[in-house]
Amino acid sequence: MLFKTKALLALSTSLIYSTAIFAAPAKVETREPEAATGFAHKQVVEGDKYMVAAANPYAVKAGQKMLELGGSAVDAAIATQLVLTLVEPQSSGIGGGTFMMYFDNKTKSITSFDGRETAPSNADETLFLDKHGKAVKWIEAVVGGRSVGVPGILDAFATAHKRYGKLEWQTLFGPAIELADKGFIVSPRLHQLLAKELNPGVTKLPVIRDYFFPDGKPLAVGTVKKNPELAALYKDIAKQGIDAFYKGENAKELVHAVQNSAVAPGTLTVEDLANYKSKERAPVCVDYRQYEVCSMAPPSSGGVAVLQILALLEHKDMAKLKPNSVQALHYFTQASRLAFADRNVYMGDPDFMTIPTQGLLDKNYIAGRAKLISEKDTHAEAGTPPNSVAYAQDDAYELPSTTHVSIVDSQGNAVSMTSSIEMAFGSTVMVNGYILNNQLTDFALSPTKDGKPLANRVEAGKRPRSSMSPVMVFNKDGSLRLVVGSPGGSRIIDYVAQVVVGVLDWNLDAQTAINLPRITNRNNYTSLEKGTELANAEADFVNRGHTVRILDLNSGLHAVEVKNGKLYGAADPRREGIALSDKSH
Repeated sequence: MLFKTKALLALSTSLIYSTAIFAAPAKVETREPEAATGFAHKQVVEGDKYMVAAANPYAVKAGQKMLELGGSAVDAAIATQLVLTLVEPQSSGIGGGTFMMYFDNKTKSITSFDGRETAPSNADETLFLDKHGKAVKWIEAVVGGRSVGVPGILDAFATAHKRYGKLEWQTLFGPAIELADKGFIVSPRLHQLLAKELNPGVTKLPVIRDYFFPDGKPLAVGTVKKNPELAALYKDIAKQGIDAFYKGENAKELVHAVQNSAVAPGTLTVEDLANYKSKERAPVCVDYRQYEVCSMAPPSSGGVAVLQILALLEHKDMAKLKPNSVQALHYFTQASRLAFADRNVYMGDPDFMTIPTQGLLDKNYIAGRAKLISEKDTHAEAGTPPNSVAYAQDDAYELPSTTHVSIVDSQGNAVSMTSSIEMAFGSTVMVNGYILNNQLTDFALSPTKDGKPLANRVEAGKRPRSSMSPVMVFNKDGSLRLVVGSPGGSRIIDYVAQVVVGVLDWNLDAQTAINLPRITNRNNYTSLEKGTELANAEADFVNRGHTVRILDLNSGLHAVEVKNGKLYGAADPRREGIALSDKSH
């Protein structure tokens, strides 16, 4: 198949959290984007007309409302994300960026909108170097104004809405404005992430500290939290369009907050904001079995890496192997090693350098790489795909504190959208009720290594590499089969690829595939999800040469599956998201 590219406060605490049994806070691995906060069993949701799956019940209700009003998948995605900015502020928001994929069911075409942040015009490759020319420590890079890129999410939304929206722009803001004015109920997850102080900036910088730590304590579970500043800004953007964000008073206040941050002031200017433009990009696709799988093109490294993993696994008969068996997952980790080896060398902003996207997915290249998959765990080196330029492996931290939204509307159109502010609570610079990203730490902190330039080095106006991997899967006839994506830092790549294998190779429904114990290997050690039967197989992996770590693998997968004329929504039990359909009341 060849594509043409191109009333919410009434929600009660019982509705939002009744299905969740949240565990006690667990120790989190250094440099994980967000901590695990428990496991809540989820049931697949069935629908006839539409489906929305996202990370917080308030946000899903907002998307559902747009679909009930006859809105498109794009309308619902925007309304959902506007609420996520308020109720899941640690993960994403209007102070960050997004990758949105859109499928037009009528024309059977797919396109994507790149709302990734950009580096300020005054930024250069020395941004994260100390006075000795060495990369600063990660926590020094993360917190404060220096790490803030120009937020791109609202510009991407405006562009997508102009093309594919059905409802009035102002209508999309209604649920978020009402909720910000009247207040939302603080969730166990938000409370626990605050209590952990995973990002030290939440107590160091005064504005964010005062918002999340009234009386010196983290917001308690069940607190009704209002955000009048965000409500006021949303009202302005709803009436005036995105100029109310990128220009005028908000722009001045945003820049002032960045340039006058109490920690690591930045250089972002009002001109940087006014000049920002999102980009429409053709997705990248590969054939996998009898399906076509599509994801984001660079600067997403995640999209290409997921597709590489699948292309490599096509050389193994995964369907004959038991779901999540040691043999199957060994092959999975080896394919992941090869994909990460290439990703860490070749991925960056295609507007600034030559990215061998098609070369990395070239069938002959993949066939050669697949021969490197052996029965023993083996470290992978980057290959030499067609039309590639030699770069060094970079040292980006890339800890996206991220969210994913999957939507299919009543016309069969779909959105797969992953959004991020980078680490939990971003830069911790807060202005007008929203948190600014620290996305610039997704660049390589060092510009060169071993005398070679890094593809992902800092440059003015450049977009940092991302692991965000929104995915869509299509049948041979061009019809939609699956919409999926996840947060989780660079582990996103393995989280998403594992679910795709689960659905397409093992014939699992999306919820069952999401429930599977997670495994990751980013070309280093093999991580097995703590507290699962997979962790009990540690010795089997060690016998195959793996270095194993047992960890909380905190995915946040959300999916919509299309099968036999019906829609099936799935939400990750590891977070507080849900799916709702036209049959949900």
